Amino acid sequence: MNLQTIDWVIIAVFFVIVIGIGYVASRTAGKSTQEFFLGGRHMPWWLLGISMVACTFSADTPNLVTGMVRENGVAKNWAWWAFLITGMVTVFIYAKLWRRSEVMTDLEYYELRYHGKAAAFLRGFRSLFLGLFFNLLIMATVTLAIIKYGQILFGIEAWQCVVFGSIGVVIYATLGGLKGVIWADFFQYSIAMFGAIYAAYISIQQPEVQAIGGLSGLVGAESPIASKLAILPDPGDLSLLVSMLIIPVAVQWWAVWYPGAEPGGGGYIAQRMLSAKDEKNAIGATLLFNFMHYAIRPWPWIIVALASLIVFPELDDIRQAFPGIDEEYLAHDVAYPAMISKLGPGVLGIVIASIIAAYMSTIGTHLNWGSSYLVNDFYSRFVKKDASQKHLVAVGRVSTVVLMVGAGFFALQLKSATQAFDLLLLSGAGTGSIYLLRWFWWRVNAITEIVAMISAIIVGIVLVFVVDPASLALSLGGTPDAPTLSLDGNTVRLLLAVLINTVVWVTTTFLTKPEPQETLFSFYRKTRPGGPGWAKLRQLAEGEGVDIEGESKGQRWELPYEIACVFIGTIMVYACLFSIGNFVYGNLLTGVALGLLAVGSCYGLFRVFAKSRSL
Repeated sequence: MNLQTIDWVIIAVFFVIVIGIGYVASRTAGKSTQEFFLGGRHMPWWLLGISMVACTFSADTPNLVTGMVRENGVAKNWAWWAFLITGMVTVFIYAKLWRRSEVMTDLEYYELRYHGKAAAFLRGFRSLFLGLFFNLLIMATVTLAIIKYGQILFGIEAWQCVVFGSIGVVIYATLGGLKGVIWADFFQYSIAMFGAIYAAYISIQQPEVQAIGGLSGLVGAESPIASKLAILPDPGDLSLLVSMLIIPVAVQWWAVWYPGAEPGGGGYIAQRMLSAKDEKNAIGATLLFNFMHYAIRPWPWIIVALASLIVFPELDDIRQAFPGIDEEYLAHDVAYPAMISKLGPGVLGIVIASIIAAYMSTIGTHLNWGSSYLVNDFYSRFVKKDASQKHLVAVGRVSTVVLMVGAGFFALQLKSATQAFDLLLLSGAGTGSIYLLRWFWWRVNAITEIVAMISAIIVGIVLVFVVDPASLALSLGGTPDAPTLSLDGNTVRLLLAVLINTVVWVTTTFLTKPEPQETLFSFYRKTRPGGPGWAKLRQLAEGEGVDIEGESKGQRWELPYEIACVFIGTIMVYACLFSIGNFVYGNLLTGVALGLLAVGSCYGLFRVFAKSRSL
């Protein structure tokens, strides 16, 4: 497919703007690591919220959603919709705690909450594990999506896709630091969202879709893809209901460490919260992020995915339409770039720019986030403790370039990230509850996290590389040919990992000593988490005449109100998500009813939230 001159002009202007943003931000980014990695800690909520959602609007996310819908229907999206609960917990419970901590990165938290060599080991090891191994794998997977777009849309070699996709982002991320990344995110998200919506519109206009009645025929009861349309799994199919909905909602959101939805907040989400002006802006940013991420963004991608089932019913149809694509990259997720190819001149340039924007916003964030770990939590902590701020910023810029080169190299080796992602998800399964409880239970210690981390990695390796998932499949009740409940191997191994690692870390906690009293006093005084989990520590402090409560002394505990906000906020966002879905499906009355529920929930949310001291 050949782009017209207007398309190339649009793409070129886009690159000039984002590089210009990086140049302008570079005027202040080089002053200190706080400027380079946290934007000076004075970023507003609306800008941070858009930056968060722009980062998760990755180039591979539309492909992922398309693959889910084509293979298992719309209901498969519960695999990530369930993480809304995690997000709301972060908004109303943990955002203010992170901002109070005033750490540079979430890994610095280890030496605030824990003490001694164990805390230092945790910080150093995870800075390399997350900043290098995990981060490079994420960026390589995102870059793999760009390779697929390049093969479908331009027919160019994989290495060319990597080079062209990397140049712009590494320039502005290196120049402008987090501030450059955040302002570029704001611009890029606007482009990316417009491109996604227009791609959905053009998908409905395709002759094959118009032949069945357009959007109404695509989503109607007589649609040839009616089996793919359900938003909720069939309640009559208990096995499907458990694997697709119940386990994600009941277990996955708190048990699994997932980028952008870490239990208790973490990673680049924590980085954004730490860069906020104050607690209110940290809370507002994460609330805006979760609303935009879950309620507003999914449906344009879902529409394209559904339309692709009509235009390209089978993978062989894509193969015939794009004979130049390598077989190793041919999967259901390439249906999204295949649909993009249907756009006309001008608009095609804008939508391709939107895909590049989605890629760059994600990579830019991961470059700055990974570099912050390598510089703040490894280099300045263990290698050169007396380094000047200018030196550390220079190291940050060098590490940014190195990370991009490494990601490009691994992307060229990567054919399928499924097994690697299984390992990453399982190697964190069961540890999520630690990240939730360590703020509210004084007994959790550094050895708890070290043993849990080692256990989770070993269990993950065994379950991914040694145990065949098919051998773990369970059939319960009924008859062998028609069981009442069937759990596939992937679901069972997730539950096994959660159970084993939870037992390990809880047992370890009770068998090991707590952190030194002075460390716990200092942590409590700074973050003021409150609650019965710290009652014993408060009694010890009072007995020794030590004030650790400060201005919070005698005030009510906020957590009950915050939990109510989590519940109401989750209803609000889901109601909005499904209201939009029902309007798309033509169910106007249901759409209006859910819309009113979303508005009512929003009103109730702010009424309850007003009772807390966070406003």
